[in-house]
Amino acid sequence: MLRTAVIGVGYLGRFHAQKYAQLSNADLIGVVDSDFDRATIIAAETGTQAYRNYEELLGKVDAVSIVVPTVHHHQITRPFLEAGVHVLLEKPIASTVAEAKDLEGLANHKQLVLQIGHVQRYNVVFKEFRQSIQQPKFIENLRIAPFPKRGTDVDVILDLMIHDIDLVLAITGELPIKVDCTGVSILTPLTDLAHARLVFPDGCVASMTASRVSDKAERKMRIFQNGLYLSLDFGTGQARKLQVDLSNDLSPEDLQPENLQLERGDDLLAEIADFLKCIEQGSGPQVTAKDGRQALQVAWQLKDLLAN
Repeated sequence: MLRTAVIGVGYLGRFHAQKYAQLSNADLIGVVDSDFDRATIIAAETGTQAYRNYEELLGKVDAVSIVVPTVHHHQITRPFLEAGVHVLLEKPIASTVAEAKDLEGLANHKQLVLQIGHVQRYNVVFKEFRQSIQQPKFIENLRIAPFPKRGTDVDVILDLMIHDIDLVLAITGELPIKVDCTGVSILTPLTDLAHARLVFPDGCVASMTASRVSDKAERKMRIFQNGLYLSLDFGTGQARKLQVDLSNDLSPEDLQPENLQLERGDDLLAEIADFLKCIEQGSGPQVTAKDGRQALQVAWQLKDLLAN
């Protein structure tokens, strides 16, 4: 059984602690938060011990989830990697690409699992159709949400859009050769609504819109490729699929998409279970430090465009 802990048990970290407490191959040693009262509450909920400082857990754990504000990712993750601890690090991997490269290099040197929390990779609609997506020509992403209670330490690109950047990079398997971005501040000094366009070497174009000032939550992706159209709803598990044989003459009757309702799973539980499985089997994670670093690299290209 792996000795585990959660560093940072705010809104999202609490869910991490609950998942570890559910898993039979995890022994939740403790939870840490700068708000010790909060840590005490979550520890009581999950049957573990509350700690004031993450350094108290060094040498006591095999694996941790780090769920703290992005600005602290590098500072807190590095000591755990140095101590030989496997890390599931919430997205984005770090504040800067340089910090991301440092963590990636250290994890590789120590032969540790450093998995980045791009949890949308574990969503049922993405898993169901991932293998069907081959050489897409156009990808459209929409990710909007009401103003959050957490995550406003970063702009909407690092808060929300980075999920779709990661998904698109996973699909295309390459970095864009051209990026464009527009964005505006609405409720915070940072960008709260952004639209980006990525162009890839094979000609594929990805269009992304992210907003954290909407009156509703939507997470959708549409993919167009030769003979295939997919419309995926990450929130509801609904999908529309249209696949045709381009060698035949097509009529309007042929262009009727199939409507599917997939059973929604627990994405975070699947992510954490996969993290522990990688440690036990000595295999690489589905979302590597390299993946996290490349998503951050593209995000910073977009952020730099907005700053100029």
